[in-house]
Amino acid sequence: MHVAHLIYTHDRDLRDPDALLDRYSTLTGWSDALVGAGVERTTVLVAFWRDALVQRGQVRYHFVRPVLAWPQVFTSGRLHRVLATLGPDVLHVNGLSFTMETWRLRREFPHTPILLQDHADRPPRHPARRALRRVGLRAADGFLFAAAQQVEPWRAAGLIGADTPVFEVMESSTRFEPIGRRRACAMTGLPGRPALLWVGRLDANKDPVTVLAGFERALPQLGDAHLTMIFHTEELRADVEQHVVASRRLCGRVHLRGQVAHDRLAAFYSAADLFVLGSHHEGSGYALLEAMACGAVPVVTDIPSFRLITGGGAVGALWPCGNAGAFATALVRCTNTDLRAASRQVRRRFARQLSWPAVGRQALRIYQTLASVSPVRLIDPPSRVGE
Repeated sequence: MHVAHLIYTHDRDLRDPDALLDRYSTLTGWSDALVGAGVERTTVLVAFWRDALVQRGQVRYHFVRPVLAWPQVFTSGRLHRVLATLGPDVLHVNGLSFTMETWRLRREFPHTPILLQDHADRPPRHPARRALRRVGLRAADGFLFAAAQQVEPWRAAGLIGADTPVFEVMESSTRFEPIGRRRACAMTGLPGRPALLWVGRLDANKDPVTVLAGFERALPQLGDAHLTMIFHTEELRADVEQHVVASRRLCGRVHLRGQVAHDRLAAFYSAADLFVLGSHHEGSGYALLEAMACGAVPVVTDIPSFRLITGGGAVGALWPCGNAGAFATALVRCTNTDLRAASRQVRRRFARQLSWPAVGRQALRIYQTLASVSPVRLIDPPSRVGE
């Protein structure tokens, strides 16, 4: 089987192909995982500012300069011409927002199965944009979501049909490995028994204020607990600081570390007892995956992707979004368990279900399933939408 991945957009600040591959470890990790799972050939095509060919291991990355950089409808022509020379068995498009590119892909490759993968996309609200998006989505033979429940808004909006297959698979994983606890604590100085760790933006979606409120409630039952917060954006930093300063319990127990280099995070996850986050929506949960790879026990919100990652709370604990009281209860319950045993259970779940080898095996099964089914018919051109 030959799988081709299509990337129709990229970070325009990156001018070197190798720099792009180094930054987007999800792209290289997924490709390497497919090779490890037994996919005979994996090729990645990326719309880029210049043509280039990079070979990494057994994966070939084609960087293709578009005819025009804007509008995006013109970006796919040369990329598809390169694709036509490769003869792939399955086409894997990253993202649900590339309407015209995906429509053209179906017209130009009518007999090749097409999978579209969600990366925290949202259905458009405007009726005209919704009608146009439907054109691209109709080109797909199947969709990849981290959790199947995430397709519901798309089905409710009439954008993905009830009979179109949806497959569950993590959009990413991590190569992080646990570091010995003593060494990790020495490297990070992470305080607390238990030591709580937050890694995520300080924004409304991550909801740090609710996490602080719940931590404050639970503190009398948490011994010498401390919460360390690592973040690279700080939209709500003033709110967080105000909440901490206004609380006698939180003062001295909450530590705002700010940004930490990504290659140092494994030590922080390994030094932590509990990983906490208050997300209302996530495409998957990169930080949660990293934390579990290192054995931090998750106490996170009950949203579809977190539910899947934790096995419905089989490891750690889930709590309703925005509910500080429920978070406090979950914290106390987890703290009163054998955290070392819980950490081992977390690492086992990650290795079996969430690691790159596991993702590669799941993806291969999906490709094989899709390749055994005939692709959808040729779709109507955009001008006929709504007729």
